[in-house]
Amino acid sequence: MSNPGDCWKSATRSLSSEKSVAWGDTVTLSSHASPALSVEIRASYEVDRMLGSGEVIGIIQMSWDEVLDHGDEAFELSFPPIHGICPSLTLKAAIVHPCDDQDGGLFDSIINCEIARDTDAGHARFAEYWTSKTVSHLNDAVQHFQSVLDQCPVGHPDHASALTNLAYARLGDYIQNHLEDIDTTTSLFREALALRPQGHPDHTFSLCNLIRALIWRYSKEPTAVYIHESAQLCCKLLPLCPEGTYFCSIGVDGAVDYVINDLPIDAFEEGIHLRRVMLELCPLGHQRRPMALTRLAQAVRVRFQQCGSMDDIDESIRLGREAISLCPEGHSDHNVYLNNLACSLQSRFDHQGQYRDLNEVISTHEEVLRLHPVGHKSRDISLGHLGRALFTRSHHRDVIDDINRAISLHREELTLRPSGHPRRDTTLNNLALALINRYKKLHVNEDLNEAIDLSRESLRLKRHNHPERHVTLLNLSLALCSHFTQTRENEDVEEAIQLCQESLAALPLLHPDRHSSYIWLQVAYLSRYRVQLNPSDLLLAVENFRLASRHPTRGFPDRIRAAWGWVIAAEKHSHASVLEAYSTFFDLLDGHLVTQSSTISRREAAATFSGARSLPVDAASCAIRRDNIQYAVELAEQGRGQQWSLASRLRTPLEVLESSNPKLAQTFSELGKHLSDAQGSTASTDRAAADREATDYRRRTRQWEAVVAEIHNLQGFSRFLLPPSYADLQTAARHGPVIILIASEYSCNAIIVPTSGEPHHVPLPSVALADLNNLKDRFAKAIPQASRMNPKEPRNDLIVLLRAVWDEIMLPIVNVLQHDLKLKHQSRIWLCPTAAFTSIPLHAAHPFRTKADRSREPCLEDLYICSYTPTLSALVRSRQMMKKRVPPSFVAVGQNQPGAGQGTVLATVDSELELVEKLVSPNVKFKSLSGNEATQAGALNALRHNTWAHLACHGTQDREQPYNSRFAMRDKPLTLLDIMENDIPNAEFAFLSACHTAVGDEETPDEVIHLAAGLQFSGFKSVIGTLWEVDDAVAKHVVEAFYQNMFKDLEDGGAVDCTRAAWALNQCYAHREDESPA
Repeated sequence: MSNPGDCWKSATRSLSSEKSVAWGDTVTLSSHASPALSVEIRASYEVDRMLGSGEVIGIIQMSWDEVLDHGDEAFELSFPPIHGICPSLTLKAAIVHPCDDQDGGLFDSIINCEIARDTDAGHARFAEYWTSKTVSHLNDAVQHFQSVLDQCPVGHPDHASALTNLAYARLGDYIQNHLEDIDTTTSLFREALALRPQGHPDHTFSLCNLIRALIWRYSKEPTAVYIHESAQLCCKLLPLCPEGTYFCSIGVDGAVDYVINDLPIDAFEEGIHLRRVMLELCPLGHQRRPMALTRLAQAVRVRFQQCGSMDDIDESIRLGREAISLCPEGHSDHNVYLNNLACSLQSRFDHQGQYRDLNEVISTHEEVLRLHPVGHKSRDISLGHLGRALFTRSHHRDVIDDINRAISLHREELTLRPSGHPRRDTTLNNLALALINRYKKLHVNEDLNEAIDLSRESLRLKRHNHPERHVTLLNLSLALCSHFTQTRENEDVEEAIQLCQESLAALPLLHPDRHSSYIWLQVAYLSRYRVQLNPSDLLLAVENFRLASRHPTRGFPDRIRAAWGWVIAAEKHSHASVLEAYSTFFDLLDGHLVTQSSTISRREAAATFSGARSLPVDAASCAIRRDNIQYAVELAEQGRGQQWSLASRLRTPLEVLESSNPKLAQTFSELGKHLSDAQGSTASTDRAAADREATDYRRRTRQWEAVVAEIHNLQGFSRFLLPPSYADLQTAARHGPVIILIASEYSCNAIIVPTSGEPHHVPLPSVALADLNNLKDRFAKAIPQASRMNPKEPRNDLIVLLRAVWDEIMLPIVNVLQHDLKLKHQSRIWLCPTAAFTSIPLHAAHPFRTKADRSREPCLEDLYICSYTPTLSALVRSRQMMKKRVPPSFVAVGQNQPGAGQGTVLATVDSELELVEKLVSPNVKFKSLSGNEATQAGALNALRHNTWAHLACHGTQDREQPYNSRFAMRDKPLTLLDIMENDIPNAEFAFLSACHTAVGDEETPDEVIHLAAGLQFSGFKSVIGTLWEVDDAVAKHVVEAFYQNMFKDLEDGGAVDCTRAAWALNQCYAHREDESPA
C-alpha cells in the first residue's frame, strides 16, 4: 500500500487513508510494497465528503497469492460481526503491468492531509473521553476540531463537517451548564444545517444534531422558543428516518418523544402533528405501528383533557383498540396498550358518564393487574389505576365494596412507593380521596382524619408548578369542609376556600378541572352559610354552581350534576335563582341526550339521573309557587318527555320552511333522517364499531345543529326547534282545554290550558305526593281484583278509590271548567298527567252519589269526552301530521299462539278479529293477519302500510328496559324499539287490545315510554291503550261498542275520522246499565 498520510481522490470523492477507495472504485496496488493485502472498513462521520479517515470497524488480511488464486472471478471477504451485522466486501483482482503514466492516470495529485490528521486525532481523543471520562481528552478533542475549523473557513467544501465535529464535541459534557456555551454550540449546528439543505446527503444528520442541541438548551432553561423550534425540526426529520435506517436505530424517536412530551399546553397541534407523521411512517404491518398508535392516542387524549373535544377522545380510543388488536395477549407490550386504552375510556366516562365505558375500564385494569403480579416493576401503577376506577364507580353507584377495595389497592400501592419515590404524592392523594368518599358514606372519623393527613403530605411533596397540584388542593379542601361541618372550626373552612381559590389561579380559564374548583368552592361557601347564615356566602355558592354548570369544556354529566345540586340548594334555602337552576338542568340534559347515538344509550343516559326524575314537576311547582303559571307550563313541557322530544325534532314537519327556503329545508330533512335512523338503532356489541357509530353520529349532529342555527337566522324562524313557549303550547288546546296535573313533593296542582287566554291554576290542597303514591298502589291491587270478580258483585274497593279521585282531584278541576271557562257539556278535554298521576285512571273519576231528586251525580265521562296526551307538544305534532290524508286501510293483527316464552294461548283472539272485520265500515279496505302470518316482520310491515290498526295479542311492559316492551308474535316479539325505528307518516289510528300498553317506565315516568306512546311517536294520531290487565269479556264488550260507535252514521262514501275515537270510546260507557266500575 502507499505511504501513510497520502490522500487520494477516488472516482467519487476525496478519501483519506494509506490508499482508500469508495465502493465501485478501482485501485492499483504494488505487490512489492507489502507481502499481503490489508483491507479496512471504516465508518464515515459524514455521508458526503469524508473529513478524516473515519472509524475503523473491520480489518482483514490475506496474502497476494490468495487474492490472485481467484483469477478473474469476483470473490467475497467477510468481516467479524459489528452490532449483530456481518459486513462483507466483494473484490475482483487482476494483474496490471506498470506503465509510465500509471500514477497520473489512476490517481489525482496528492493533497495536503493536515486537516485529515487533525480530524482523526480529534475523533480519537473524543473516543478516549467517552471511555475514560477524562476531561483533558475532551479538551484535546475540542482543540483539534477547532484547528480543523480554522483550516476550513467559510466557503471551504469541508466547512460544514468541521462545524459539526466541533459542535458535537462541545455538546458532550464540555459545555456542562454554561448557557452561553450551549448557545454557541447550537449556533454551530444551525450554521452547518444551513450549508446542508434538504437533499444534501448529510441534511438528516444536521437536523438531528440541531434538535439534540436545542433539547439540551431547553433542559437547562425551559424556554418555549427552544422546544417549539425543536418541534418544527422534528416534523422535517421524521420522514427522513424510516424504520431500518441508521438514524432510526440511534434513537431519533427518543429525541422526538422528548420534544413532544415537553411541548407546552398551547402546543398540542405541533405534538399531535408529529405523532401523526410518525404513524404515517408506520403503515399496517410495520413493527413499530402499535407504539406509534399508542403515542398518538396519548397525545390526543391529553388534548381532550385540556380542551374537551369528544372527537379527540373517540380517536384516542379507536387508536388504542387498534394497537391492542395488533398486539394480543402474550405480546410483550400488551399490558401497555391495555392500560392506555383504559385511561382513554376513563376520560370518556368522566366526560359522558356512560357506564359501559367505566365497566370496560375496570375489567381492563383487572386484566393488566393480573399481568403484573407481586414483584412486577409496574404493579404499583396497575394498583393505582384499578383503585381509581373502582373509586369512580363507588362514587357514582354508591357501592361500598368498591370503595373498600379501592382503599385496599391504594394502601398496597403506597407500600410500593416509599418515601422518596417520585410518584408517592399521587398515591397519597388517591388514597386520601378514597377515604374521604368512605367517610361520607360511613361517617367514620378515623377515615376523615387520615385523609387530611395524607392530603397534607401529598401537597408537601408536590412542587408548586406540578400540573396535578390543583387536584390535591381540592381534595384537601373537601376534607377540611367535612371537618368543618363536624367541628364548626372556622379555620377549616377558611383554609378550604383559600385552597380552592389557589387551584383556580393555577388553571387556565378553559381547563376542564376548573369545574371541580367551582364545585368544591361552592361546597365550602355553602358549608359556612349553613353554620353562620351569612347571605353573601349563599350568593357566592350559587355563583359557583352557575360557573360549574356552565363550564364549556367539562362533560355534560358533571355539569348536569352541578345544576342538580344548584336546584337542591336553591329550593332548600329559597334562593331567587331556583328557576334558573331548573332551566339550566333541563338545557344540559337535553344537550347530553343529543350526543347519544342510539335510543338505548339515550335512555341509559337519562336513567343515570333517575334520582332527579321529579325535577320537571318540581320545576312547575316552583313556578306556580312564584305565581308564574305560564312558565310552569313551559318548564313542565321542557323537562318531560325529553327523549321523545329529541326524536320528534328530527322528524319535524317542514311545510312552512319549505315554502321559505326549500334548499335549507331539504338539507335539514336529510340530516334529520340520518340522525333519526342512527338513533333508532340498538347499541352494537362490538365496542370498536359502537365507537365509530357514536363518532359519526356526533359529526352529523354538529352539521344538523349548524343547519338549525342557519334556520334561526331566517325571518320568522327564530324559535325553530327551541323549547316551545306558552303561546306555542297553547295550540294544543285548540279543540278543547288541556289539563296538566303536577305531582311534586312541594305541592300538587293542576293547570288548565284553555283555548285562549291565560292558564288557570287549580290548587289541590287535600292531595300530597304521598297520597298519590298510595292511591296508585291501591289501584294496582284493586283493578286486577275487580276484573276477577263476578259481574254482579259490587267493586267496593274500586268505588272508594274512584270517588277519592273525583273528590280530591277532578272535582276542583271540573268546577273551574264549568264556572270559569263555561265549558259546554260533552266538550273534549285532554288530560296530561305527570309522575304518580300517570298510573291513576283519572278519566274514570266518579262521585258514586245521588242527588236530592234521586238522580245520580254525573261522573267525569258524563260531563266531558276525555283523552290523554303524554305532552302538549305530542298533541300539537299529531295534529300537524293530520294535514295529509290518504285513503283509509285497516289491518287487524292477532296472535293467539305466541312463540315460546311470550305468553299463554289466547282463545278469544280469532273471534275478536272476526268481530272487528264485521264492524269495520265497508268503505275501508280491510286485511287480517293472524296465526303463522302474524310474525314480528309481518306485523311491522302491516303497521307501515295501513292507516288504521287493531292489535289483539299479549302486551308486556318491561319496567327494567322499557324499549323492550312488546307485543307477542308467532316467531319473536314486536318491541317498542322496533316500532320507534319505523316512521309511519300515513298512520292514523291504533287500538291496542293488549295488556299494559299505556304504562310508563318507573325509572323515567315522565318519559312516558310505553307501547301506546311509541305508536303515537311513529305517526299514529290517535291510540287507545290499557293501563292494566284486560279481562276477555270486558275487552270484547269495549271492542264491539267502540267500533259500532266509531263507524255508525257513516254515509256511503263518507270518510272515517280518527278524531272520533275519544267520543266512540266515551260512548262505550255512557249507556251501560251497570254503573259499577268494570
